[in-house]
Amino acid sequence: MNYKIIADSCCEFPKGYEKDPAYARIPLRLEVGPDVFIDDEGFDQKLFLEKVAAWPESPKSSCPSPETFKQAYQTDAENVFVFTLSSKLSGSYNSAELGKKMYHDEYGEKNIFVCDSESASCGETQLAFKAAEWSKQGLAFEEICRRLRDYRDKMKTYFVLDNLETLRKNGRLTGIKAVVATTLNIKPVMGSLKGEIIQLGQAIGSKKALAKMAETIANEAVQPQERTLMITHCNCKERAEKVKEMILDKIKVKDVVIMDTQGVSSMYANDGGVIVTL
Repeated sequence: MNYKIIADSCCEFPKGYEKDPAYARIPLRLEVGPDVFIDDEGFDQKLFLEKVAAWPESPKSSCPSPETFKQAYQTDAENVFVFTLSSKLSGSYNSAELGKKMYHDEYGEKNIFVCDSESASCGETQLAFKAAEWSKQGLAFEEICRRLRDYRDKMKTYFVLDNLETLRKNGRLTGIKAVVATTLNIKPVMGSLKGEIIQLGQAIGSKKALAKMAETIANEAVQPQERTLMITHCNCKERAEKVKEMILDKIKVKDVVIMDTQGVSSMYANDGGVIVTL
């Protein structure tokens, strides 16, 4: 195996990928009051969402240590590709970069590319899958890195959330927006610009907001037939399937992947949240 894909646990992989030695997820630690959850294969989404709903304060996350990343880089693979959630949302990217420096200081040079996804969830998955695809094609390490940066810069991230409380409490939205949205059932359609959360539009109720998101995705899509549509949902598979149908009614894509959120994505998306990348 000439490559290794490493991602922080905000990245979701389809079922079965945890058995593939080419892939590894580095877990973040989640805290809901006195309860601690490790965002690994044993993560219990149902219990986590129940604890979040019952606890008055915002859940917290802590990124993996540089030492943890350094240990993950100790692999026989010639090329290592590392993907983190947006550096604007977490310290995971900086930790991964510091782990890389520590590895080089201790063991010498190695091809390690740490990529700030400027996204999260299935945005990381998009990049991880492209790294694997191009590695299997035998492309040189530097060329894969160049292509990954280009793919990231062209990738779009969208999401609609039923519950904005975690974003509000973590300072990702203004309190006014969150209160108005909750009071009037206004659901913002949100996206990412260079890793920062932005509002793209809004609608009354989740159904109309999801339809608006699908319309926005179709309108902004560039050569979608060459790209994979990825949808991550938090405990709402039927809603994710509906979003897929609405998008595919408007554009053709290369492939579709639908996944359920793991811990970090569940923390921010909350029950009913849908994240889309293309």
